[in-house]
Amino acid sequence: MSKSAILGRAATYKDIQAVPDGLKAEILEGDLWVSPHHAPRHQHVAVRLTIELGPPFQDGRGGPGGWYLLYEPELHFNGDVLVPDLAGWRCDRKLKLMERAHITNFPDWVCEIISKSTEKIDRGLKLRIYARNGVRYLWFVDPNKRRLEVMKLVAGAWVPILDVKDDGVAEAEPFEALPFSLARLWPDC
Repeated sequence: MSKSAILGRAATYKDIQAVPDGLKAEILEGDLWVSPHHAPRHQHVAVRLTIELGPPFQDGRGGPGGWYLLYEPELHFNGDVLVPDLAGWRCDRKLKLMERAHITNFPDWVCEIISKSTEKIDRGLKLRIYARNGVRYLWFVDPNKRRLEVMKLVAGAWVPILDVKDDGVAEAEPFEALPFSLARLWPDC
């Protein structure tokens, strides 16, 4: 839900700070957007993706390493404040990501886990903002449809490069070095 009509002005970081705990607040193209707390299915997928990607790509255990992966980082880009579900930065960029409460360096990869309350924002406003700020890879994971969509930024436009469903194997850029079964992401209880 957008609160811009209620505010009657461009949102500020002070507006984000006024949002009650338990809600996720973002400023997208000047408007304040507030989303409910994630449902268990959404949280489960975020944890499972972290388990799949963290050890090989962040820690270098069984994989190439070379990444910093963060859960719900607060990103500040030219007045926009975004909170993706997961984001990753290549270590060779030598960024000092851990020194501030928010990050101003664009991630190399972002993952948005789709829910009914945020799908329109994720596939619309946030998609445009990520492209405008040079994010190279964007994943949409939809737990209800059991689907992973991978997009790559090419010449400023998003190009779909992978669409895997159910228990298919994802060889998904930029983490294609270690394919994984999507079946590991979906809750079985």
